[in-house]
Amino acid sequence: MRILVLGAGAVGGYFGGRLAEAGRDVTFLVRPARAALLEQRGLVVTSPLGDFTVTPRFVTADTLRGAYDVILLTAKHYDLDQAIAAIRPAVGPGTAILPLLNGLVHLDRLGEAFGGEAILGGVAYVGASLRPDGSIRHHNRLSGIAFGERAGGVSSRTRAIGAEFEGSKVSAPPSENVMLDMWEKFVMITTMAGMNCLMRGTIGEIAATEDGAALMLELFAENQAVAKAAGYPLRQSYIDQIGAMLTEKGSVNNASMHHDLAHGSRTEGEYIIGDMRHRAAALGVATPLLRAAWTHLQVYENRRAG
Repeated sequence: MRILVLGAGAVGGYFGGRLAEAGRDVTFLVRPARAALLEQRGLVVTSPLGDFTVTPRFVTADTLRGAYDVILLTAKHYDLDQAIAAIRPAVGPGTAILPLLNGLVHLDRLGEAFGGEAILGGVAYVGASLRPDGSIRHHNRLSGIAFGERAGGVSSRTRAIGAEFEGSKVSAPPSENVMLDMWEKFVMITTMAGMNCLMRGTIGEIAATEDGAALMLELFAENQAVAKAAGYPLRQSYIDQIGAMLTEKGSVNNASMHHDLAHGSRTEGEYIIGDMRHRAAALGVATPLLRAAWTHLQVYENRRAG
C-alpha cells in the first residue's frame, strides 16, 4: 500500500518512521524547512523500544502527485482546515483517511471534505515529542493505534492496513468497535487535560493535595456519564485502568494541553474540553467540574487573543 503521512512531527513522525523502519512504502508530506532537515539528518527517533534512523521518502505541497491508498493524518485541531487542503491532491476514490486526533469533532469536518466513507476512526497510544533538533523522542513503551470502520466490524481495507503494521513495533490490529475506543480516549484526555489545566499541575501534584484525587475522579465520572448518554458506556476494565492512572501519586503525567497553556500557546481546548461540554449540554448531562474547566480555558484563550 502507498501510505502518506501528513507531517513528520512527534506522532506522525513516530508511526510513519516505524512503518519506514519496517520497509513499508511510506511518504511524508512536509513543509520545506522540515524537508531540508530530513534530507540532511534523516528521521531520528530515540525510543525505549529501540532507537532508529531512517532516510524517509518525502514530498512538499508543490511536489505531491497522485493518490495514495492510506493517509495518516496527525495535526492539531486548529490546523485541520490547512491539513485538509494539504492532503486533498493525494485523495482518490479509494483512499482511506486515518486521523489520529483526540476527541471526535474532526470526524464530521473530514467527512464534509472527503465523504464519510473515506474516513476511518482512529486513536493513537504513544507518548512522543519533537525535539528542537528535529529528532523525535518516544517517552514510554506505548506504541499502538486503534483504528477501524466507524460503523463497526472489520473490513477488507482495515485488514489490509493492519497488515502494513505487522512486523513493525506498532501494535495496530483493526478494531471491531473503534468508536468506543475513541470515546474512551476522549473521556480520558478530557479528564486529564481538564484537571491538569484547571489545577495547573501534573497528575502527581494534584493527587498530593487533600481533595485532588477525589476531584479528578468526579470529573472522570462526569465525562463517563456523557459517553454513556451518547450510547458508548465505557468498559469496566478501562474505567479501572484509567481511574488508577489519573490518581497515581508521584505521577508526572501531564496533558500536552497543559504544556501549551503553561507556555502561553494556543490550546486544543475548544475541540476537546469545549466539545465534551457542548455534548453534555445537548444530552442533558450535568457536568459542573467540566463547566469550570471549560470556562477556565475560555478565559485563558480570550486573554491570549487580546
